[in-house]
Amino acid sequence: MAESFRIRPAVQADGGFLGDMVVEAANWRGGGARPRHEVISSAEHGRYLTGWMRPGDTGFVAEDLRGEPVGAAWYRMLPRSEPGFGWVGTGVPELIIGVRPIWRAHGVERDNFAVTLYRSEGFAVTQSGLGRDTMVKRLR
Repeated sequence: MAESFRIRPAVQADGGFLGDMVVEAANWRGGGARPRHEVISSAEHGRYLTGWMRPGDTGFVAEDLRGEPVGAAWYRMLPRSEPGFGWVGTGVPELIIGVRPIWRAHGVERDNFAVTLYRSEGFAVTQSGLGRDTMVKRLR
């Protein structure tokens, strides 16, 4: 699978695609998917996109061999006054990951398979909520 895509740094022009990935992340469960405009315009999801690419925003986009974007991972520093789903504390970035459905399961919410990947990479649960856990990895 690794030979069928490449990864590049995200740039400001990727904002629209990151919006698509927020929608994918918000609708990862089958059935009852919310429309793009509803997800992106909501405060809970829009905070991961508004003003992309601000100072401190960093991310990567995965592309297939034709150069079509298939997934993205990026992080933002969110203030205490506007915490996101995984807000842990000031100075701790929130990671957002979205992948087009056809590219999933080639390798979080509690029942999302990705939690196994995060644990294998050294992430640990720091807070449990309704249906989701907040995971953090210490980098120092």
